[in-house]
Amino acid sequence: DIKRKRKRIKLRYGIDEPIKMAFTDDISHDGIFIKTAAPEQPGLILHLAISLPDEKLVLCQGRIHWAKRVPPNMLRLVGKGGMGVKIISYSQGKQDYQDFVDSLQR
Repeated sequence: DIKRKRKRIKLRYGIDEPIKMAFTDDISHDGIFIKTAAPEQPGLILHLAISLPDEKLVLCQGRIHWAKRVPPNMLRLVGKGGMGVKIISYSQGKQDYQDFVDSLQR
């Protein structure tokens, strides 16, 4: 059972390195939804740098499962413009991220 929690967290992402700035719309133990008007193609691997509210930095890689392109002027109205990313590996902060998601479930 994947419990997604709506949570806005600042992050950076990119194909080669995490340079594009965005925010999550919701998160779960094994994935995040990144809100962006310019999502990458499904199947690509992204490098993610997630800034948790307590200033801890989580570095991980994720595969784009789906993407929905929404014109920038419609993003607020449509809401779900962006991409769903499944986390596949961590290079830093796995436990911090899992603990943070756990804290939202309570």
